[in-house]
Amino acid sequence: MNAPAVPAADVLRAALAGLVDGLPPRQAAQAVERLIANYRGATPTDAPILRDRADVVAYAAYRMPATFEAVRSALAAFAAAAPDWAPGSHVDVGGGTGAATWAVGATWDGVRPVTVLDWAEPALALGREIAAANPALRDVRWQRSRIGSALTVESTDLVTVSYVLNELTAADRAALVDAAASAAQAVVIVEAGTPAGYERVIEARDRLVAAGLHVAAPCPHSAACPIVPGTDWCHFSARVSRSSLHRQVKGGSLAYEDEKFSYVAAARFPVAPAASRVVRRPQIRKGQVLLDLCERDEQLRRRTVTKRHGDQYKAARDADWGDAWPPAGEEA
Repeated sequence: MNAPAVPAADVLRAALAGLVDGLPPRQAAQAVERLIANYRGATPTDAPILRDRADVVAYAAYRMPATFEAVRSALAAFAAAAPDWAPGSHVDVGGGTGAATWAVGATWDGVRPVTVLDWAEPALALGREIAAANPALRDVRWQRSRIGSALTVESTDLVTVSYVLNELTAADRAALVDAAASAAQAVVIVEAGTPAGYERVIEARDRLVAAGLHVAAPCPHSAACPIVPGTDWCHFSARVSRSSLHRQVKGGSLAYEDEKFSYVAAARFPVAPAASRVVRRPQIRKGQVLLDLCERDEQLRRRTVTKRHGDQYKAARDADWGDAWPPAGEEA
């Protein structure tokens, strides 16, 4: 009898823990604090701030699990909208140490040609080392490439772009999204769940739709976002197990934290988006659940589900932020 497969998230955490064990705790914490302050800012793509192995190990240990969970959440929503499709090939643009590559492998079984493109050679080298812990990723190609207007993306089934757009100028963002759209059958873009991150995702979404792709998730439609610019932003949350390094840097003793992210997943082939999407944490009250939904008719609405709705009320109590609504087999 075969032993159950170890979840990719656990394999990744174990590989990262082994790397951090080789760094003095104080050095690792200081590197993370400096990199958090600087790396996700206005850093030119031709001057990566991940300077050496110590930098990359500390940053990977701190950020890879969160990036993995955010991308995996986005990919799960995309897979639900395209249940009969799986990527035969994958290009991870600006993939660094490969968190999105791990997330793709955790979403769709099997081995596929994968190329990770990034400008930071130390990040690529560490990504290759970490991937050795996952047999499905041992043949990934780690390629140094400038991420910007000069980027060329080879033809592929899937392109992922996670936590990259904020490092680029507006012109380079547009060029990257256009290159991804022209090269791939499906594109998944993930950014930080901030107002600025959401704005970058919406900008990318508009370009993908203009290029002929159909939005698969999170939106129930490919029309304009119903959120009035500047009044709110669409984002979601993924639960991340905190490592000892997380607790050392941030303080506190919680075993987890929530990674906020915004995303868009779009495809050239037919997709079946959710009828609506839960866009805020459901509010559970006595005898009722309040659901804030983005709906197929391009509207944001609050729906109240009560006990008289029977099974749908039970489903609403179990619903989570980011879920499709109503559940499969249920009618709104």
